[in-house]
Amino acid sequence: MTARLIMKLRVADAVATTPEVLHLGLVHPARPELPAWTAGAHVDLRLPDGRVRQYSLCGDPADRSRYEIAIKREAAGRGGSAWAHETLAPGAFAHVSAPRNNFPLDPEARRHLLVAGGIGVTPLLAMARALAASGAEFAFHLCAPSPEAAPLLAAVRAVCGPRLRCWFGSEGRRFDPDALGPAETGTHAYACGPRRLMDAVQEGLVARGWPAERVHSEHFEPLRDEGFVPEPFEARIASTGQVLHVPADRSLLDVLRGAGLDLPSSCELGVCGACECGYRDGAVLHRDAVLPLAKRGSRMMPCVSRARDAVTLEL
Repeated sequence: MTARLIMKLRVADAVATTPEVLHLGLVHPARPELPAWTAGAHVDLRLPDGRVRQYSLCGDPADRSRYEIAIKREAAGRGGSAWAHETLAPGAFAHVSAPRNNFPLDPEARRHLLVAGGIGVTPLLAMARALAASGAEFAFHLCAPSPEAAPLLAAVRAVCGPRLRCWFGSEGRRFDPDALGPAETGTHAYACGPRRLMDAVQEGLVARGWPAERVHSEHFEPLRDEGFVPEPFEARIASTGQVLHVPADRSLLDVLRGAGLDLPSSCELGVCGACECGYRDGAVLHRDAVLPLAKRGSRMMPCVSRARDAVTLEL
């Protein structure tokens, strides 16, 4: 696993924004400024046993004195969120990477529509902060079971004001992609949250005539496809002509490493985007949860995605 810059940061504050969500402020114990970042970025949180979890930054990108993340405790998760809730109190230390952004605001957009579901609010809150500070036109749609279950609701309301529209199940309101309107020139949509919401936004907007490249999304969970049966395939390296055999029980990323091609990586679950590479001349089976539809014809995540028969890689 190729390392990114890792910093030992101190927990300055830890607040329960809902019964399940812990909002953390992280600062450097010796330096007044942390590495710069842009709205939509995430950091890696390194657990004591070496595992890695990704969390989106939800603070103000203009404030380099601190990073803010919010962690939802997942009862059926893999232990990372439970460790964070039980350990990361004020004064504790956490090993955190420099930020990476796979979910940026489009600099060419004239209007931005943000759709957040549950803990998916985190990157979109940072986007709203940046858009509000720049005077850009935007609207924010927040989906949650109830106001009490909506993470960071007070902060979203303070930043967005009348640009916020809430969809709370307890009030009989369920998000409808029609609320985003037609695909007007210069308007981009961004969504983050549960897969059901992401699919509704992506499929709903594309069906309504939105170009795929103007519909952006970020998932927090790897694709769950228990019925998928991996098949072996061949991977050709375009720059050298080398052909590698990828057996059914190994990932493409693992085979590339074995051949001396050390791609960067982090989560190896298809949710962080660290190992993204180019491809051509092949039918790729995309099994990640991070690549937008517009990039899937030429980019892939070799940690989880595979190919039918053969693929040519551009590394």
